[in-house]
Amino acid sequence: MLESYRGTVPKDWIDFNGHVNVGYYVVGFDLGSVAFLDAVGMGRTYPERRGFSTFALEMHITYDREIHLNDPFVIHTQILDCDHKRIHMYHELRHGTEGWLSATNEIITMHIDMKTRRSAAFPDDVQKTLDLIRDAHRDLPVPSGVGRKIGIRRAG
Repeated sequence: MLESYRGTVPKDWIDFNGHVNVGYYVVGFDLGSVAFLDAVGMGRTYPERRGFSTFALEMHITYDREIHLNDPFVIHTQILDCDHKRIHMYHELRHGTEGWLSATNEIITMHIDMKTRRSAAFPDDVQKTLDLIRDAHRDLPVPSGVGRKIGIRRAG
């Protein structure tokens, strides 16, 4: 997996339970997504430079262990799949020095033409980069939570 982002939990992410609020995990994972997209040429300046962007289509998050104020954290990213206009990514948020897993994020993004606000194929250079990363990640194990269905498990 690629290391896509490193940070430290700020005070405004902490909720009344004394740990990171569920919504700020999304912010953390978004920082990882944007850093990854920056690295492949589709980040913050992409809409202005090339007239395209990416929008999230669906996301699933698991909360595995509390992380607290001032804890260092790292986001690792794996490309599970991509086609000509979508990326299926998986992120892990881990404690930045101790390495334990705090949360996971599975997300599918869509490439968007910002003039029409409709889906569009990746430019050839971006597609080539994504294909290389996907192929490099192909032999990584698929994380156990990928594709998990939400629901209450009952003994039967």
